[in-house]
Amino acid sequence: MPIPLAVALPAAAAGLSYLSARTGFSYDLTLLRGTVPAFYRNIRRERQDRCSTFYVLEQAATNKSSKDRTFILFEDKAWTFAQVYEIALKYGNWFKTKFSIKPKDVVAVDFQNSDHFLFICYGLWSIGAKPAFINYNLTDQALIHCVTTAQSVLLLVDPEVAANVNDAVREKLGDLRIELLTDELVAEVLATEPVRPPDSLRSGQLGRDIGILIYTSGTTGLPKAAIVSWSKLTLAGLFVTGWLGTKPSDIFYTCMPLYHSSATIMGMSHCLEAGCTFAVGKKFSTKTFWKEARQHNATMIQYVGETCRYLLAAPPQIDPVTGENLDKKHKVRLAFGNGLRPDIWDKFRERFGVESIAEFYGSTEGTLATWNHTRNEFASGAIGRVGFLYSAIAKWKTAIVELDLETDTPWRDPKTGLCRQVKSGSVGELLFTLSTADMQKEFQGYYNNSAATESKIIRDVFKKGDGYFRSGDLVSWDHEGRMYFHDRIGDTFRWKGENVATTEVSEAISLHPAVQEANVYGVQLPNHDGRAGCAALLLREGGPDDALLKSLAEFTRSKLPKYAVPIFLRIGEGITSAVTGTNKQQKHELRVQGVDPSLVGSDKLLWLKNGTYVPFEKSDWDRLSAGKVKL
Repeated sequence: MPIPLAVALPAAAAGLSYLSARTGFSYDLTLLRGTVPAFYRNIRRERQDRCSTFYVLEQAATNKSSKDRTFILFEDKAWTFAQVYEIALKYGNWFKTKFSIKPKDVVAVDFQNSDHFLFICYGLWSIGAKPAFINYNLTDQALIHCVTTAQSVLLLVDPEVAANVNDAVREKLGDLRIELLTDELVAEVLATEPVRPPDSLRSGQLGRDIGILIYTSGTTGLPKAAIVSWSKLTLAGLFVTGWLGTKPSDIFYTCMPLYHSSATIMGMSHCLEAGCTFAVGKKFSTKTFWKEARQHNATMIQYVGETCRYLLAAPPQIDPVTGENLDKKHKVRLAFGNGLRPDIWDKFRERFGVESIAEFYGSTEGTLATWNHTRNEFASGAIGRVGFLYSAIAKWKTAIVELDLETDTPWRDPKTGLCRQVKSGSVGELLFTLSTADMQKEFQGYYNNSAATESKIIRDVFKKGDGYFRSGDLVSWDHEGRMYFHDRIGDTFRWKGENVATTEVSEAISLHPAVQEANVYGVQLPNHDGRAGCAALLLREGGPDDALLKSLAEFTRSKLPKYAVPIFLRIGEGITSAVTGTNKQQKHELRVQGVDPSLVGSDKLLWLKNGTYVPFEKSDWDRLSAGKVKL
């Protein structure tokens, strides 16, 4: 008997929906929607000698449908694509005439977030020059190192951070010209004729060539200048546009620092390629984040690191007139970023009424990234996600290999010398495939630092002659195509013969209602093998009284295996100082200080004894050092 059409169509739709959910087909389509146009346009731009992102701005600024659309919002100012383009031309000609900047010259830009930060970047691109984005918090040797590594011909400085460029820095930089972008100089720029520089100044650049130099955070040494190529700006910007379905009507808000790749690549380049509005905040603050998001009518917001945890910990903002809770009083439909921890993922989405989370995983110098856009709990906490079809691409371009925790390098078979992939669900180091024919095309590495570049490449992984980019991170794929982050290599430590993952311990402790943030690391102890667990804590309010310390001990022992329970706690300013400009936790300095009371300043040290945490004094350290205490 034939099935009525009214019954058959809904049944077929339900069947297709179920099949799509099981295979991840619809999600794969969003990945392909970003991937295919990105690669096509990247190839076309190189063939047309239009690799420079300057041409993307020029197209938007001269197209009738987009030229009068708002591109940049900063504080109470708004700039259309046409206006930004005109100011970029003025900056380009000003750089060329006043400082004789030539194509391929590098100009160090030491600026806080602002509209003029972006104008400077576009202006340098217009004449074929390259900006090196300097972390405006840097001082002394780190600042000198970044400027000289880039072989900068000019250092342009935001007057608000001029104190960092003191006489000692100027002396070390020698004859380098250093200019503060004062109001007088800005007026000089704006008075310059907006003449379009000829194409010859930008001609001949390939996709692999430098677009920007962006520095690593330098957690274990001086920062390294990562090469952000034209292809990376193009591919990332276009991929994110297609993957997220960004429309020209969208307004993307970020207050993450523009000197970092997240705000520049995933923010600015994404908005430029999408033809939408880029709203920039000067710096992150829980007091101004949602206020500015509402002010600019943002539909998308960006987070990095612990940003969302800080926002969750902040009290609700209340309308002073109506008394209304403003947590959900906004137009934001999506939060996009990296470093959102699983323990607060759904809490953030629910409290602030954000429809979806888009998490990515990658590094400034890396060759590829992983992506997870989700509206429900299925992929909460994952740093990447693929369906059945896209998993083939993932397996082709990535590998997760077994790690030797004694050496922090991939394990190699004693007979073959080759590495071994881990099974699904197991943890290992994430590697990204490099073309053996031309590795430099995919991985440009670090500017003027071939040794650091080479250290990120591992060869002869699965066969002789192959090459992979080392991520330095421990991850796992599960059976449903979700990738999870576990730890940075070097952060996982061994104690009592067991491997302890700091992120897992941190997430467990952070579930305690009194803990706002936890940074977990292993510390070396005199007369002991391995590293003992220590947790630097930021409490929500009040000090660590006896009841709270006992509660913390009982809570962690209920959540963690005995060997993973932190033996030491550090409470005070240590955790807040061990954070990068993009709200990512650092552990290096905390590990170096360890639990020696003479090295931790005014912070309180405690250790686990008789079922609770008690003060750890200098006398205890002396007994430990003398071998009179065995943990």
